Amino acid sequence: MPILFVVIPVYNEVATAKQCVKLVVDAPLVDGWSKTLVIVDDHSDDEAAALLKTLTDELANDGVNITLHCHDVNRGKGAALNTGFDFVLQSQPHDDDLVIIQDADLEYDPDDYPALMKPIIEGRAQAVVGSRWGTHNQLQSLGRKLHRQGNGFVSSFSNLMTGYRLTDMECCYKVFSIKVLRKLRPMLTENRFGIEPQMIASLSKLKVKIEQVPVSYNPRSVAAGKKIGWVDGIRAFYVVLRERFRPMKKLRTDPNNH
Repeated sequence: MPILFVVIPVYNEVATAKQCVKLVVDAPLVDGWSKTLVIVDDHSDDEAAALLKTLTDELANDGVNITLHCHDVNRGKGAALNTGFDFVLQSQPHDDDLVIIQDADLEYDPDDYPALMKPIIEGRAQAVVGSRWGTHNQLQSLGRKLHRQGNGFVSSFSNLMTGYRLTDMECCYKVFSIKVLRKLRPMLTENRFGIEPQMIASLSKLKVKIEQVPVSYNPRSVAAGKKIGWVDGIRAFYVVLRERFRPMKKLRTDPNNH
């Protein structure tokens, strides 16, 4: 049975992580598929770390395919994703298995998994990126509209450098086949949110065909724990530009690529 590996980076999301993980466990999949959850605790505080350990043990005892990996220092979302990707690749998956990224903050709905999987399963694409923006998500508040506009600037600049036509390059939901992940992983060096533009730039260098799929989105505020900020936006522009001119040979031989 083919497997969807769900990589979930977590850092102090004590208020949402348990519900998110349970939503992932119950999420629908394309018929004939199973899922494996790969949780990466990026050195959360004691309360969140204990919750994740208890939750993982309980679900594993209930027969859920789930693993927990813990960083001994806080390293960032990119580092957490790479820890998860490394575990997936070391578990001897089939080339046609899939991996998806899932944030633990309840902004995204795991019920979108089948729609995100189908373009790859049906052979229309080699990778899929979600899009929060469009007629399926109406933006009511000024804050959300400004968020959309800022994200649009970064996405447009990324498109200019990569040749893609994505409306939401920084969307959490990204799906790859294991065959693509094997080539992509050595190219990923960003430890924080710069991993998002770096993934897209690297897929472009690999000439991977991407399809975009509309997804649900329920944004949270900084007060509610949202971590990405304006500094990360500036970093995104830098990463896009840097990756456009970084030679493939350097990407594959850089000692920072673990």
